[in-house]
Amino acid sequence: MSLALPQAQLIAVLLATVRAAAWLSVSPPFNGPAVPAPVKPLLAVALALPVSGLLTGQAATIGLDTSRLLIALVEQVVVGAALGFLTALFFAAVQAAGDLLDLLGGFSMAFAFDPMGTNQSSVFGRFYNVLAITLLFVTDGYQLVLRGFLESYSTLPLTGTLSLATLDKLLTSGITHMFTAALEIAGPLAAVLFCADLALGLLNRVAPALNAFSLGFPAKIFLVLSLGGLAIALLPRAIHSLVIPAVEAVITVSGGK
Repeated sequence: MSLALPQAQLIAVLLATVRAAAWLSVSPPFNGPAVPAPVKPLLAVALALPVSGLLTGQAATIGLDTSRLLIALVEQVVVGAALGFLTALFFAAVQAAGDLLDLLGGFSMAFAFDPMGTNQSSVFGRFYNVLAITLLFVTDGYQLVLRGFLESYSTLPLTGTLSLATLDKLLTSGITHMFTAALEIAGPLAAVLFCADLALGLLNRVAPALNAFSLGFPAKIFLVLSLGGLAIALLPRAIHSLVIPAVEAVITVSGGK
């Protein structure tokens, strides 16, 4: 008994899976080692199957022509990676906020190996990143991220072209939004640390014999650890304010409104 499979549907699943795999390899929180490597291809196929029916007509125009199929595969890799990078850009604000606290609080010298990121990572930077990913899954915000990506199959078909002008504009505004959000998250504690540095500087001018700067590192570390809850309390609202622009940016760059 021979099993006949529709050619156009198989091509649609293949191209949709390639786009999803490229997006998952770049977009947080799916790009980290926390998601096992064998799970990512299965997740890419799971994302591609629901939309394959909408893409069958587009895949039929590509057919089995080797050159057109290879060009379509490369295009889907570029589109998926671009959408993933755009999503990751907004979530980098949380990591940047933690790195800022490490720099101001004296933790930047305590870089340690991060087994999840397989690289050197700062203490609060990694802590904020893990906490943000946890909040993303607890609040079901990841579903909104996945839905925004799946909308790209409707707004940017398999035979469509990514708008480089829109991508350039969104990258510029995204970087600005990332730094603004990082300052908003770390702002309260950064202001306290700045006042502490100012007080230590004045004390050193008034009483040089006390050697106030020798107390600077332990004092700032104590402030960061004791007042760290101020910045952590801002994370849920920050995650909500970052997820919405990230999803809107993915839909906009793929041609949606």
